[in-house]
Amino acid sequence: MISLDAIPHQPGCYMFSDGRGTVLYVGKARDLKKRVSSYFQKQDHGPRKAALIAAARDVDFIVTNSEVEALLLENTLIKKHQPRYNIKLKDSSRYAGIEITEEEYPRIRISRRPDGKGRFFGPFTSARERTYVYQIVRKTFGLRTCRRLPKRACLRYHLGHCSGPCLSKISPEDYREQVEKAASALSGRTEELTAAMKERMEELSGRMEYERALELRNEIAALQRLQERQQVERSRRYDQDVISYAVDGSTVYLMIFRVYRGTLDGKEEYVFASGEGVIEEFIVQYYSERLPPEELILDGTLEGSSEGHAKGSSENPSEDSYEDHPGASSKAALQDYLTRMRGRKVCITIPRQGPKKQLLELARKNVEMGFFADKKKIDALADALRLSRRPEVIECFDISHLAGSFSVGSMVQFRGGRPDKSQYRRFRIRSVQGIDDFASIAETVRRRYSRLKEEKGEMPDLILIDGGKGQLSSALRELQKLRLKIPVISLAKGEEEIYVPGLDEPLAIGRDEKASLFLQEIRDEAHRFAISYNRLLRKKAIAE
Repeated sequence: MISLDAIPHQPGCYMFSDGRGTVLYVGKARDLKKRVSSYFQKQDHGPRKAALIAAARDVDFIVTNSEVEALLLENTLIKKHQPRYNIKLKDSSRYAGIEITEEEYPRIRISRRPDGKGRFFGPFTSARERTYVYQIVRKTFGLRTCRRLPKRACLRYHLGHCSGPCLSKISPEDYREQVEKAASALSGRTEELTAAMKERMEELSGRMEYERALELRNEIAALQRLQERQQVERSRRYDQDVISYAVDGSTVYLMIFRVYRGTLDGKEEYVFASGEGVIEEFIVQYYSERLPPEELILDGTLEGSSEGHAKGSSENPSEDSYEDHPGASSKAALQDYLTRMRGRKVCITIPRQGPKKQLLELARKNVEMGFFADKKKIDALADALRLSRRPEVIECFDISHLAGSFSVGSMVQFRGGRPDKSQYRRFRIRSVQGIDDFASIAETVRRRYSRLKEEKGEMPDLILIDGGKGQLSSALRELQKLRLKIPVISLAKGEEEIYVPGLDEPLAIGRDEKASLFLQEIRDEAHRFAISYNRLLRKKAIAE
């Protein structure tokens, strides 16, 4: 039994760990004693929380001076330990930068993290701006992009996009001059660079070196276009984010709408398991990797449960700031956290009427249209398969190999009709030599559900196997050995035939019916994930 005696009534972070000391979950609390004690009170915990409590063998804590310090520490600890029961967000590719390496002939490349061995410019908050800058700079100044200097000219040289250092078409000194120009452009010093280049162009024209002067003129024109483009991109700062979510059973459907000057200008979609405090946890992780907006408009409270999802009230005609709403202390800490991350004041608002309320209503409508349309295909699948419960969580397995080598298995999870990529798993096949999809499926299913059973994790409502009757039988045998009664079906390629245990013939479901199309969508995602892992292993093998 975990002892709670030493835990104080103070703000801070707590960490549940298993018997091996592996951190399972990191949380923060205004009152550590009350928060941790709540896990062990008799109540109806959701499957995720119940699994955490069953797996936990110890709890540690760190006291902080305030709740906002606890928020900051929580985010640091989650990044450090990557706990299994915390929600996981992928880093955004938009936040890569541009790097110029330190070599005799430096190359230019898109890089996510500076390694200290070259010059790093960025990160760029706009993928569009980053790509445009990268393409203009590398073409304008003829910088190489190849990892190693080839023995003969590449296509980029013949297209006029590279100065050809591999063929000694340019001296190291001249190439270095081009590199410094590129660095100046990437640093934003385009005006002074352009002025210097214009002087140089006039000198060359005076000496009748018209070919080189023309090259400089083209470079200047490209830099001017770059400067104009950057000014436009940098003026397009989103000044508001609208977060709207809905809870259906154990699933949270969440959308973030980026608002620029009162108009929705883009959205991001997420789906994850519901639970106490998951909305706040999501916001903290999300904005730890992105610049928070000046204002964050929320659709209700931060609890992430159907009870906690406030719909607002018309009693007060004004819009709520965080101080006026239930859970104001938590919102105050979150607002302080976002303010620190931004470096300037961030306001959290729950609007009740007016233009912001209209934006929120539009966001809610998009949530319903975007996510709850998926309920129809889930219901269609449940009806077609005559399932006793809706398949809210579906896991699909696929095998990929290259002529029997680099055999891998993949498992993707769909929750509420959408991919939940934080739950994707990949397996390197260990027990099978050569081509044997039946044995490979058996190993993958066995490894997945024996571990899930041991950890008392959430089981899926339906298992989908990529393949025919043979693959289905292999998976079913492993589930029976584990004494798991989970509905399992298979989907055969070609005619997209659906097989179920106990029937020799496929179900009479047309390949163009909604249920079949949904299964094909899931199967194709598992296939993509398996192939990507197979290619990764082959790439690593070639590099060794």
